[in-house]
Amino acid sequence: MPNHFLNTELFDKAAHFAISAHANTERRAKGFPYIIHPMEAAAIVATMTTDPELLAAAILHDTLEDTEVTFEELRSQFGNRVAYLVLAESNIKKNGILRQTTWRESKSRAVERLANASHEGKIVAMGDKLSNLRAIASDYQLIGDQLWSRFHAPEGKKDVEWYYRALFDALNDLKGTLPYQEFERLIRQTWGEKKE
Repeated sequence: MPNHFLNTELFDKAAHFAISAHANTERRAKGFPYIIHPMEAAAIVATMTTDPELLAAAILHDTLEDTEVTFEELRSQFGNRVAYLVLAESNIKKNGILRQTTWRESKSRAVERLANASHEGKIVAMGDKLSNLRAIASDYQLIGDQLWSRFHAPEGKKDVEWYYRALFDALNDLKGTLPYQEFERLIRQTWGEKKE
């Protein structure tokens, strides 16, 4: 039995904050509370690090993008490092408006941001992206090609495949981790081997 004391104060505070921020929202097309996704993202991150700020950022990763929470609020509650890690994982509107771009342009920008992110930022992103990919792989087994109509991707399955393979490449700093290996396995399971 380890003789060090695990301090979960920051993570506990972040979990309560995230539960409150996402209250009464549902995970799209899933029928369960939205908070399940950030909890899964944090659980994935916990397989790569015990850093309390990375774990907090993982459970908070959608608060800026999907709730009324502001960057300043996050920063005052959780500090600079957590707030900036969450910001890096967010697709933020400027003056309440998300710049109009095509699906591919938007995702290309997201992939480029991730490729240039810090190692810590990639760990937080892996929690989110692997949780999403698990849902895709599971739903694809259940409903097949009907799944692709849920995405705003013009070419459906082909576009979503391009995006997840690009994310996989952008996350290759995490190559030695179990989440990265699972990511690769789920891509193969969902789309097969990459066609050159």
